[in-house]
Amino acid sequence: MNGRLAGAGLSSAAITCASPPKLASRRAAEMSDSATHDPQRLTFIAHVADLDELEVLALVEKRIAQGDNPLAIIEDCQEGLRQVGERYERQEYYLSGLIMAGEIFREVMEIVQPIIQETYTGKETGTILLGTVRGDIHDIGKNNLSMLLTCYGFSVHDLGVDVPPSEFLLQAVQVRPDVIGLSGLLTTSYDAMKETIDLIHMTGDAELHAIPIIIGGNQLTEQVCRYVGADYWLNDAMSGVRLCQKLLHSPSATHL
Repeated sequence: MNGRLAGAGLSSAAITCASPPKLASRRAAEMSDSATHDPQRLTFIAHVADLDELEVLALVEKRIAQGDNPLAIIEDCQEGLRQVGERYERQEYYLSGLIMAGEIFREVMEIVQPIIQETYTGKETGTILLGTVRGDIHDIGKNNLSMLLTCYGFSVHDLGVDVPPSEFLLQAVQVRPDVIGLSGLLTTSYDAMKETIDLIHMTGDAELHAIPIIIGGNQLTEQVCRYVGADYWLNDAMSGVRLCQKLLHSPSATHL
């Protein structure tokens, strides 16, 4: 069985269970390298990482007025969020820092989302079923991914948090999504992810079996992906968008 994951946290990677772990760090480096030669973008990223809300929002308005690509603004915001995640892992930030980062991202998205939707309307199609699994009430990464997917034209069915396996199955049967995303921040959520995926694949419904299942969360690894039986795992929202795009538009996407 292929495992397919979604959700999203604050680090960066979107890789298959079979991919080597070092691929995650390489893709994180590629993401951060995109802005290394632009002082304005570096400054913006630093303010996001420092949780400087007012300065971040002021710079967003300034960049839009200058005609910057709103997608570049989101990419830089995601890089800042990745750095927030790293600081959290080093215990330089507490959970409140992650919550603040999620709030800053939400405010940035309120500014850039109308511009993106006007520019990209009709260019992406697909239905994504998202939710944080049973026993976990963390939703920062999931919400970030949901906002980004909506910007890119996807129809998102967000089930919220603490979603039992039976509800994921019921909604998968009713919605028939193109991708299913399971989110979880706590290590205790892994068993709920596994139970959810097992339940979906026990139905005997070939159409459900073919739906890619992605897991997302800050603590996820290739080993967790294999354990729960997902197809992909990822640690940041932008990688989730790119993965969904590839899954819907590339016949070989399951071998990324």
